[in-house]
Amino acid sequence: MKIIAFSDIHTDLHAVEKIRSLASEADVLVGAGDFCNMRRGLQPVIDAIAEIGKLTVLVHGNAESEDELRAAAAQHDHLRVLHAGTVTIDNVTFLGLGGAIPETPFGDWSVDHSEKQAKAWLEPHTHADILVAHSPPKGHCDKDSAGKALGSKSIAKWIKKHQPRYCLCGHIHASWQNWSDAGQTRVMNLGPMATKIEL
Repeated sequence: MKIIAFSDIHTDLHAVEKIRSLASEADVLVGAGDFCNMRRGLQPVIDAIAEIGKLTVLVHGNAESEDELRAAAAQHDHLRVLHAGTVTIDNVTFLGLGGAIPETPFGDWSVDHSEKQAKAWLEPHTHADILVAHSPPKGHCDKDSAGKALGSKSIAKWIKKHQPRYCLCGHIHASWQNWSDAGQTRVMNLGPMATKIEL
């Protein structure tokens, strides 16, 4: 399976065009959240991603809610929105977990979830080939511009226990395009650049 993955588009349609230009050979696109800005401008981005015409797995970030993302994607049959659930495509299982984990200081617009909530959502799932999470796991691709690790302990614990092949994430802009190995799991903080992955 050939994947093109990205995160944190933040209404940048030029970034979507760059993804489109590289997508011809991809089997699946993966978007790891933050398609809009502060809950605004979501629909044009999702429509632009849908126009690429590839089967696409999406999770919400903290800039849009799960319900907002599902509503934006509803008219496009080839978009799969995941949150605390899985989809299997050509024998590859994707598990999605959206939102900011742990909570951010950004205010009411930000879609944040607690570590306790994240643990409860992840716990029923004992297998995934690819975990698509907006937030990175604690200690991997999660440092902000001041060098502080802001990732999720719950995601890190789930990865340590279940060892998916990949964790594809975003959220921490200062760590875009970084990767790290957590045991057998390759963690990749994507950013809006098209990242090619082949399984």
